[in-house]
Amino acid sequence: MEYFINCNTSTLAPYTAPLDQIRALHLYRRLGFSASVDTINQAIGQNAGTLVDALVDQAINMAPTAAPLWADWNNANYPADDDARRQLVNQQRSEFALGYTNALLSNNLRDRLSFFWSNHFVTELDVYDCNSFLYHYINCLQRNAIGNFRTFVSEIGLTSAMLYYLDGVYNNGNNPNENYARELYELFTLGEGNGYTEQDIIETARALSGYVERGEEGCTQVTFRADRHDTGTKTILGQTGNWGYDDVINILFQQRPNEIAEFICRKLYEFFVHPDSQDDMNNAQVIIDGMASTFISNNFDLAPVLRQLFKSQHFFDDEAIGVIIKSPFDFYLNTLKETSFAYDDTVLGSMLNYSGLLGQELFDPFDVAGWQRDRTWINTNFIIGRWLTIESILESFYQQDNEQFRSLGLSITGTTGLTSTNPDAVARLIIDFILPKGLLDEGEYAKAFAIFRSDVEDVYYEGGNQESWTLATWPQAPYQVYLLMQYLARQPEYQLK
Repeated sequence: MEYFINCNTSTLAPYTAPLDQIRALHLYRRLGFSASVDTINQAIGQNAGTLVDALVDQAINMAPTAAPLWADWNNANYPADDDARRQLVNQQRSEFALGYTNALLSNNLRDRLSFFWSNHFVTELDVYDCNSFLYHYINCLQRNAIGNFRTFVSEIGLTSAMLYYLDGVYNNGNNPNENYARELYELFTLGEGNGYTEQDIIETARALSGYVERGEEGCTQVTFRADRHDTGTKTILGQTGNWGYDDVINILFQQRPNEIAEFICRKLYEFFVHPDSQDDMNNAQVIIDGMASTFISNNFDLAPVLRQLFKSQHFFDDEAIGVIIKSPFDFYLNTLKETSFAYDDTVLGSMLNYSGLLGQELFDPFDVAGWQRDRTWINTNFIIGRWLTIESILESFYQQDNEQFRSLGLSITGTTGLTSTNPDAVARLIIDFILPKGLLDEGEYAKAFAIFRSDVEDVYYEGGNQESWTLATWPQAPYQVYLLMQYLARQPEYQLK
């Protein structure tokens, strides 16, 4: 697959043209996990700024996922028998994973962002191995996903999942552990080697000490104990005093605002616009600088930065569309959203399993640096895995209710699908909805048209025939849409958003 170079020269000036289908799909594929045909049709013709504001406001006002019954359980709440305990633990995790995946499907920007932040403030469930920690970690991501980044950094560092994952529970005044201090700077706020020294890490670790590990029951929320905290004088980023946890956050944001803003805005840019932000051929740096300025002037509130970016000519430029390789979650969830095919928890469970096989296991990023995204999602094994799994998923949808495929085709094509006897015209509309920029050239369209025509005899495509073909009436039409979907799912363009 060709790797796209970022040639986007548009600015942060507002995009003012009414949204067309390509840009409406682009907006929903980036700000969520795409949308239904009806939602896209409603977005067409709208003003981008108005729609972006509505989506951002929806994310700000959305309540976090309700706490499950086990949200504050520790090990004493589980059966004493190991097998029974593990069975209940796994059942809770499975139910929570399905619930969160449904949130990804329905909550647009809020949980697109909570999922993004789970790959920034990384923890691994396999390491901390505690369901109550998982719930409070996800709750923190959801509450702060589009809030204040300074508050976010402060709160995420005190979640038991993070304290346990990065050894904060082993960091005490007599025996400091530097893991969290290092990642706080390197991965979470500043970037590797940017604006801090090894001595800053050592001193910061001392200031972060005092949060102790689980109680005797196990799986007990981490708490602060003053007798485990280093009360000596520390010098952090040039500031000297008897610093503790809150002081570290204050000093970091007071002394390194520009570095934080640049690092976070670049990460947001690469996730939402284009993975290439470093090339001299584009003005990505100008865009990131503009975002960073907005970030700082709004005291590190995320919403103003995202509003500015998502409303911009730069975001809607042709060079920003169809240039990011879908993650496994994008690959499967976009298909669900855009087809509106009926699904249940069994279908979602299969998609969760397939995503894990393709390198993206929910709640378990690869390591502390997270999934590296984009080109890492595509190799020989993964692309074959995509083909085989989406083929199986589409086949199950067809077997469940083949008329879903006719309905999808009609919802995309509208009047053309109801009346046109030209299968190529119908197929082109379906292709151009499903693929971010259609197929490469007319030769590729011709191959897809041939698949869509299936084994229907040409005579039925002639308008004068009494039994003329239309998508709305032809008995084999659902199978034709199914064949076209199977074909498109294997194309390079289907891997992009």
